[in-house]
Amino acid sequence: MKYKYKGIDLFCGIGGFRLAMKDNKVECVFSSDNDKFAQQTYEANFHEIPTGDIKAVEAKDIPAFDILSAGFPCQPFSYAGEKQGFKDEVRGTLFFDVCRILEYHKPPMVFLENVKGLKSHDNGKTLQIVLDSLTKLGYYPHWTILSSLDFGLPQKRERWYCVAFRSDVEFEWPKPLGGKPVLRDIIDLNDHNPALAIPKFELDRIDYHFANAKPGDRIQHDNSKYKPNTKKGKYGIFSFQKPDGSLRFHVGDPAKTQIQEAFYSCLDTYASTIIANRTPKLWDIRRKLSVLESKRLQGFPDDFVFPVSDAQAYHQLGNSVSVPIIKMIMKNMIEAYEKSLKK
Repeated sequence: MKYKYKGIDLFCGIGGFRLAMKDNKVECVFSSDNDKFAQQTYEANFHEIPTGDIKAVEAKDIPAFDILSAGFPCQPFSYAGEKQGFKDEVRGTLFFDVCRILEYHKPPMVFLENVKGLKSHDNGKTLQIVLDSLTKLGYYPHWTILSSLDFGLPQKRERWYCVAFRSDVEFEWPKPLGGKPVLRDIIDLNDHNPALAIPKFELDRIDYHFANAKPGDRIQHDNSKYKPNTKKGKYGIFSFQKPDGSLRFHVGDPAKTQIQEAFYSCLDTYASTIIANRTPKLWDIRRKLSVLESKRLQGFPDDFVFPVSDAQAYHQLGNSVSVPIIKMIMKNMIEAYEKSLKK
């Protein structure tokens, strides 16, 4: 493949950004992640071991590049003491390492991803520091919130995305693809692996709901097994089915949801967000997603390799990015940059 640009993959995880680079003819010249299990998966698929702790890497030792990509961890920034500019505000966070690498290399394009909560984290102060830091480094940032559900994946995974350029580039975010992706699109109905089965305790609660509920009903469950001084013991457990078919359990009263306790999807709706410690479950096929189906949920190819345990694979997929969105944003970013060069 003939590459047009060079990129670096910071906090690379298992390589979601790396797949987008390959799709957009970007050569990855440096990768970094501190998780040894993520490093194993990255190596199995891209034939290189990411560098470990980015804090130990000097910016000058990173090869020249055109695109910095990073799904950096969301950490609280300091407001104590006298400020000396962005370095003081972000010092001690991993975003500081993004900034120091940008300051040294000054690449023309930056692509960042984070949880939706970054928008409101610390009453919006964290986001403002991120944007101000990029501006002080000479960048023009663009940011938005996008959901995987709008881009062909049956998962309501909303994430914060930001691209930045060293000039005031006209940039457009990818448009939603339309349609309503559902889990049936990615599920193997012939997979009856008993290891995927929903535990009996949960199945009993699901069966109790459908044995007693009429459409729109909220069903109260036996909470005697919970201690009276706990929220479950005090307020009780209720279940209800939403119009989309998903089944929700919550702690609270029958009139409103107070604390969601469990979420079960079904074949003809979308999944809850896959996260590191939670794999989506379907009440109608009475099991959770397999690793293969979880790959599809995040837009990874079926032949993507996991040389780790299934538990680690689920964990890694939950921490990763939704690949199709990353590919589309990177494509638009590069096209906007190239268009700006012609002016």
